Amino acid sequence: MAGKHSPRVKYLRRLALRRFREQEGKFLVEGVRFVEEALKSAWLVEMLAYSPRAMGNRRGAALLENAWASGIQVVEVEEGLFGQLAETDSPQGILAVVKQRRALLEDFRTPKKSALLVLIDGVQDPGNLGTMIRSADAAGAEGVFLLRGTADIYNPKALRATMGSIFHVPVAQNLTPEEVFSFFERSGIKSVAGDPRGVKIVYESDLTGPCALVAGSEAEGASPFVLGKVSERVRIPMPGQAESFNVAVSLSILLYEAVRQRSLNQ
Repeated sequence: MAGKHSPRVKYLRRLALRRFREQEGKFLVEGVRFVEEALKSAWLVEMLAYSPRAMGNRRGAALLENAWASGIQVVEVEEGLFGQLAETDSPQGILAVVKQRRALLEDFRTPKKSALLVLIDGVQDPGNLGTMIRSADAAGAEGVFLLRGTADIYNPKALRATMGSIFHVPVAQNLTPEEVFSFFERSGIKSVAGDPRGVKIVYESDLTGPCALVAGSEAEGASPFVLGKVSERVRIPMPGQAESFNVAVSLSILLYEAVRQRSLNQ
């Protein structure tokens, strides 16, 4: 059983740091359901760590059996020590080290005829970011682009908010606006930004062709540079008294307007 001085436990602790995650190209996922998603995906799971509690859970025990059978390194950690490694308030006693899959713009060089993409500019809250990835996955988006200055998608809170969608939709991070909009122009992709000051209502925008939906930061929205580059700026009608939508909610509305239009178009 690994104790606090174990090199593997020290390694798990360091993966809580963004700089170390980026250096290693790995991240942690926690909880039975999330680890199940990781093992079912095409992503490489390098190690499982568990506490005795996991062995008392039928699904947890099955996960460990599968990991052993697959040749994945499995490490038992003291119960109290596992609680220090876990990010959740009530840990289920199992976590996995997964190798990152870093999507690049080149991966989208020949987008589908009806490509649906998402561009996120400066969203700071990891929970919002993870929810946006989940919505993009649910709407069938082919990929998500994160501009520099956006939260880390491998942040534990962001990962939990994706509910496993991180394994379903490619996410490219640390991109510059110049390279992204150059890619959109070369690929014939229309970019549509949600903006409360937009003249056009989102329902009036044609989202049936290849397009990228653009969402900005919680406080300021998309940057002036990005807004100056997009094809259209659209607003969501708000007949009530609320000043604005949560950024993740706004993106979900845009995504499902695209889904609605494409369903009618078919």
